Amino acid sequence: MASTDQTERLDRVFALLTERGGEQYGGESVSQLQHALQAAALAEISGAEPELIVAALFHDIGHLLEDDFETAAAMGKDRYHEQLSAAYLSGVFGPDVVEPIRMHVPAKRYLCAVDPDYFGRLSPASVRSLELQGGKFDGVEAKAFISQPFAAGAVKVRRWDDEAKDAAATTPDLDHFRAYAQAIRLVL
Repeated sequence: MASTDQTERLDRVFALLTERGGEQYGGESVSQLQHALQAAALAEISGAEPELIVAALFHDIGHLLEDDFETAAAMGKDRYHEQLSAAYLSGVFGPDVVEPIRMHVPAKRYLCAVDPDYFGRLSPASVRSLELQGGKFDGVEAKAFISQPFAAGAVKVRRWDDEAKDAAATTPDLDHFRAYAQAIRLVL
């Protein structure tokens, strides 16, 4: 069972998504909250374990941690949202949630290297961010990436991330996914 401190930290994470989630998600046609809910719903539909459903829900929370995040991206600066997200969540969740989040940007670079059709399916905003994130991996980088623990989970999160941009999609609400977050082992 989670301690009071763990519950409070989890409440803060959900509050951030609730309070700031209505903001636009980059150049996409969905808000940050819509994107998060869609990614989590896609994970749930695929039968993913609770840790990956939670990772899908919070993979981009780093975008909400700084007021000028979207401005920086428009100016061609990578704010390393995957690192910010992982650092913010590391006090709440264990590595089964945090590491796929930290690795979801390298997973995009990996997929561009190993899947010849992947790049063509990226949204224009995701193509722009790929440039800022270092472009596709070469063969050596791709092998090194996929050999790491949590890389397979990061690739799944990445694919749900790419699909979670439908302005007309309907999803369960945030409270539905809170149950997954509460059910998994929280970090002490």
